[in-house]
Amino acid sequence: MAARTVQEFFTPEFLARLERLSLISRRPFRGRLKGERRSPRKGQSVEFFDYRPYGVGDDIRYVDWNIFGRLDRLHVKLFLDEEDLRVHLLVDASASMGFGGKLGYAARLAAALGFVALVSLERVGAAILRERLAETWPAARGRRHIVPLVEFLSRARAAGGTGLNRALESYAIRSREPGVAVVLSDLLDPAGYERGLRALVERRFDVHVLHVLGREEVNPSFGGDLRLRDSETGEVREVTVDGEGLRAYQERLQRFLDGAERFCRAHEIGYRRVVSDDPIEQFVLSELKGLVLT
Repeated sequence: MAARTVQEFFTPEFLARLERLSLISRRPFRGRLKGERRSPRKGQSVEFFDYRPYGVGDDIRYVDWNIFGRLDRLHVKLFLDEEDLRVHLLVDASASMGFGGKLGYAARLAAALGFVALVSLERVGAAILRERLAETWPAARGRRHIVPLVEFLSRARAAGGTGLNRALESYAIRSREPGVAVVLSDLLDPAGYERGLRALVERRFDVHVLHVLGREEVNPSFGGDLRLRDSETGEVREVTVDGEGLRAYQERLQRFLDGAERFCRAHEIGYRRVVSDDPIEQFVLSELKGLVLT
């Protein structure tokens, strides 16, 4: 079941492309492994960690020539660098994320980023957010943790209300070490999300928001007299959706989206918007390059 879960999340071709990527951060963190991949960062190695076979593109400076002399095979040294990149994957699993396949899409996005980080020997932790911090997956490092991470994310079910401020504040306070925090959410919380995101920034996280929307939210195909029920509060409203109503909805939606993006830019938070039926491979390999991937 575990292997099939991974295969359901990723095609072999997508995995092969993810293997060539690395996570980036706009802030320095201590303890990062050096020598595993080429990196634009510069730092001073402070502690030997391990060896691994030489691969195309590896820095020749890290080849251990003593091992080559004994085994006639190239191996590179891995060091703990002064930079450490811990990755925090924070997935909104409130009831609204069940609409339009948003939660499943967010889980796959989080798993893709987690895969990149784990094969790069970064430490990865994850959390499920609802009205509060609902469930966490403890930080781990290395390939052997890919399957457990995917299993954790795939178990998430959309349920309950949204409390992004409280959940994110709680996570920021509880986390012993900051790092790259990726928040995957539709941001649909009547109380807002701003205080929670600010809490992460104030705790020196490098914060990124992946704003996940459903296709019907972006471009509704329904109309006429409707009885709508809020999936989180149970509130029911009867509305008539006509041309004027759709135009008003689109205007309010655009204000909401523009406001989220403006807030993130003003607080140096990375922001990308995606619709849940967009090809996930294209979004990861194109839209996230330069934001959290290199």
